Formats: sequence, C-alpha cells, structure tokens
Amino acid sequence: MRETRARSVSKSLSWRALATLTTIVLVWTFTGQMQVAVAVGSAEVVAKLVMFYAHERAWASLPWGFKVPRP
Repeated sequence: MRETRARSVSKSLSWRALATLTTIVLVWTFTGQMQVAVAVGSAEVVAKLVMFYAHERAWASLPWGFKVPRP
C-alpha cells in the first residue's frame, strides 16, 4: 500500500496551519508586534509546506518499513 499524493498534500496543509499558527503566536509573544509575527508566519508557511511535501514524497517512494499482507 502506498500513500497518494492527495493524502500527502492534505497532511501537509493541516500540519502547516497548526505549525504556522504556533510560529505566529511565538513571534508575537517575543516581539509584541503582530505585523512582524504574520510576516514571519507567511514566509515560514511557504518554505516549510514545500519542504514537508518533498520529505513525505521521498519517504513514500522508499519500500522500507512497509509490511506485505499475508495471503
């Protein structure tokens, strides 16, 4: 069984939403500036979404760690 690209994209989007919100809250907490926090969060979401998708697809292409169902 292999994970589809659509599943990888869905996982990437849901994780990025949560992770970006975390980044925005942390930057806002440390700087007290919402505009800076949103700017950092915006840059972070694009970069990490691309990297996460590439990471997921690389792992999905490896046969290691999959069990073959017994007949």
